[in-house]
Amino acid sequence: MKLASQSPQSASKGASFPTPGQIFDPVAGALEVIGDRWTLVLVRQLLGGPKGFQELRMRTGIAPRVLSSRLRQLSEDRFVETVLEGGRSLYAVSARGRSLEPMVASIARWWVHYGIEDLKIDPARFTETSAQSVIESLPFLLREERAREADVTFEIRLTGEGGGVWVVHISQGHCEVRSGFAGHAEVRYTADAQTWCGVALGFVDAREAVREGRMTKDGGKPAMDHFFYQIAQGGAASLRETLVLEGDSKSRSDDGLKV
Repeated sequence: MKLASQSPQSASKGASFPTPGQIFDPVAGALEVIGDRWTLVLVRQLLGGPKGFQELRMRTGIAPRVLSSRLRQLSEDRFVETVLEGGRSLYAVSARGRSLEPMVASIARWWVHYGIEDLKIDPARFTETSAQSVIESLPFLLREERAREADVTFEIRLTGEGGGVWVVHISQGHCEVRSGFAGHAEVRYTADAQTWCGVALGFVDAREAVREGRMTKDGGKPAMDHFFYQIAQGGAASLRETLVLEGDSKSRSDDGLKV
């Protein structure tokens, strides 16, 4: 008896393949709901607090018509709601929208670790929005496992285009950023906004910037000995990580908060 043989090609011709909708795939299902280019970007912005339409435009660069459409869809999908603050109607994340926070953080961390290594950035080209954007991304750069016992406050004072004052507080593996002056800070950094952006993204060496007078660091002796805002090695050999908590001079790159 001779058995007929079928090549994979001939077998596939008669096969009936399912459609994507017939397959239970949680990843595909989730992306059907939140896979739009701007959905998680807007949720990320609103996780920091309620914001108005124009502020969202400024922070994301999304065209008005597209932004209006995406916010409307997010409201219909119950990820975003409107709230009244000071007589203004603002957009805010709902409880359902806040449930996306771990996903937003994971995506941001992935990009910082793997995606940013391919960037070719000239620090001289940072714009007036760069400093705020980079500083508000610091929670995504925190190396949580090394920050669980930390309790430190940094004040960052930036001059020049895009300058301002921000407070970065790290406590028990969590990082918070807000604008304004700190009531008390262990370490205070002052720098030109462009210089600081270069340091934060690993294109300018922090110690070099301090030695050259482009960045100053103030704090009590314990803070100076144990806490140092620097960038250590990250996913790419050419980049460094952010928010490093320093133990001693021999383990500066090992005892820190990093990506």
